[in-house]
Amino acid sequence: MAAPHRKQPPDFPMEEPLDHLTDVYRCLVSGSCPLHSAADVARAVFSGVCIPAGGVDVSCLSLSLSVLHRLVSGAEESRFCREALGELRDLDLLPQLVFHFRSEDQIVSHLAAKSVSAYVFYHLQESGAVRPAWQKKCVQAFQSSPPSPELDACLWSLTDVLKRLIKGARHDVLGDLLSGFDCSLLALCSKFLPEGGKHVAQSLVVFTPSSQQVTTFCLLLDLLEVLSVSGVCVQSQRLVHTRSPALLAAVSHGSEYFVKKQAALLLKRAALQKLGEDLALGGTSSSGLKHVNFSSDKHTLAHSVLTAVDQDWLQSVEVRSAAFFGGTKRIRDGETQTADCVMLRAICLIVLKSIELQIQTSGGAEVGGASEVRLYLERLWGFLRRCSVQLAGLRHLCCWISLLFGEQDDDMMEAARALLAMFLYHREKTINSGSDRSAVLDAACSSGFNPHCHFVLLLQSISFDHSILLDFLISSETCFLEYFVRYLKCLRDDWPGFITACGGVSDSHSKLSLQESGTASHDGEKSSLPSKAEASSRVNPPQRRLVDYDSSDESDPEDMEVSEAQPGPSGCERRFNVDVNRLPASPRQKCFLSLTNSPRTTTAIRSGVATSVRAVLCLSQLREVVARLHAKKLFPYNPSSLLKLLTQPTVLKINSNLAAGFRRVQMCEGEDPT
Repeated sequence: MAAPHRKQPPDFPMEEPLDHLTDVYRCLVSGSCPLHSAADVARAVFSGVCIPAGGVDVSCLSLSLSVLHRLVSGAEESRFCREALGELRDLDLLPQLVFHFRSEDQIVSHLAAKSVSAYVFYHLQESGAVRPAWQKKCVQAFQSSPPSPELDACLWSLTDVLKRLIKGARHDVLGDLLSGFDCSLLALCSKFLPEGGKHVAQSLVVFTPSSQQVTTFCLLLDLLEVLSVSGVCVQSQRLVHTRSPALLAAVSHGSEYFVKKQAALLLKRAALQKLGEDLALGGTSSSGLKHVNFSSDKHTLAHSVLTAVDQDWLQSVEVRSAAFFGGTKRIRDGETQTADCVMLRAICLIVLKSIELQIQTSGGAEVGGASEVRLYLERLWGFLRRCSVQLAGLRHLCCWISLLFGEQDDDMMEAARALLAMFLYHREKTINSGSDRSAVLDAACSSGFNPHCHFVLLLQSISFDHSILLDFLISSETCFLEYFVRYLKCLRDDWPGFITACGGVSDSHSKLSLQESGTASHDGEKSSLPSKAEASSRVNPPQRRLVDYDSSDESDPEDMEVSEAQPGPSGCERRFNVDVNRLPASPRQKCFLSLTNSPRTTTAIRSGVATSVRAVLCLSQLREVVARLHAKKLFPYNPSSLLKLLTQPTVLKINSNLAAGFRRVQMCEGEDPT
């Protein structure tokens, strides 16, 4: 392709263009006005960008592109920059710029794309009109160009322009812009992400470590995510959902692991309805820009995922060892390599959220009955067992959520909410078929989705600290509020199930993340869990709180100070004067205790009762703090419904009768109640 015809600028007085551009760049960086006129600077930039007869001067070209980017960046505040950009528009700079998209020098190609996107955005802001030279180049590349530096530069440039427009909330300009790219983007996706069909995996581009397709495909995934949150009703906005079968195939059949991982993370954000959150779009996400087909597209994604799971998609998903900065972790004798938790969490959430969505949108008709939900979870558990030695050694499957998601609060809440929805659906279907609640809970534990176990594990992981729950309630970074309200309703209807879960969950399981459990073995001979003392010292360091919530009755908002938790009895122990190591058992547990003289069984029951009391007291403290803050109008939203759930009769009854019950059991067992 020949270089574009150039308008010859008048000669400018400088003998050394490179020196002149260097001086201009330094002035722009420092914020001072260059000594030369705006017209002289424009001519210098234009000459540096144009292709001379002797070939490209890379140093002069790179500096010209950097100066142009500085001019655009300073245009809002600098009259000099605006005048220079006006001169460049008259010189018809853009055709010269986009020509460098095809440069084999990756630095030159990327600098050109960066400068062009800034330049195009500037003119969109000024006039609302799309620059024809840039649009024509990108459309041609999307329709016909093979993977190449030119196509990559066009993808990057369009993605960057869209990001800038979304941040600036210029939806009027976005509509005109994307309508001109829609057909060409659909054509491009047909090459890399063919439409559904049984043999979509065979139609995917096969990547090799050195192939240009790898870079192009990753840039395309970035563009698809930005398109999804553009808020413009065009076909290309829906590609992440409509081409989800091809994306799922890319996760399982792509040759490069980081490509598989990027595709999986894109699908995860789509399943969580959090597209765009990781792209620095100023808080813009798909949740705020729903298009007319949004509901059906969510259903399409969920259906594609569950169909793939039915076709053993999970068996073909690769999960490698966890990566660390500087390489892989050195494995000591007896240790096993830790799996890539980011990939594990992504795959799990893709499946869990798809099941939850199908339950919500179709009443479970497309998921099937309760047994079908358990079947999906068993397949997911088979995937985790295959990919993670640490998870494979678990005896109580409900602990997997705490181990896998323990270091990612937002992901853990999403997983817990999805599993809670599955439990409620499973319970409804199972009880309607004649099973009792005890059988429902047993089945839920055997498949790892008992919400009572998950909530107890959550409380244990935060050491039953109500102030951390309060932080979760106030924060907008997780879906904890929605999960918590749903769980409290479940707790209201099934308090015995919660008490049983307290006795069935091992304390040590909750205080360990998957990335800390690198000493497990396949046969379970080596425990992946530390001792209770080791776990406590690692997970529960002295915590610094932004607000001393316990004293908020006496503190005005402006007097709130940072307080540090001190060692000693916990707040619940001080308040109720109860030793949590010497607590009463429930009638059912007392009956069981009378049938056995096993010290180990007695310890387990006592531990379970202690856990239930800690949980009740934690919820009680949370209720009181929320009520105090609400009364002072310090709570960020109306918590009335939440307070009603936190003051449910069962909780209040246990609070009021706790000490009396403890004394009665001591007397029955022949102990001195004093």
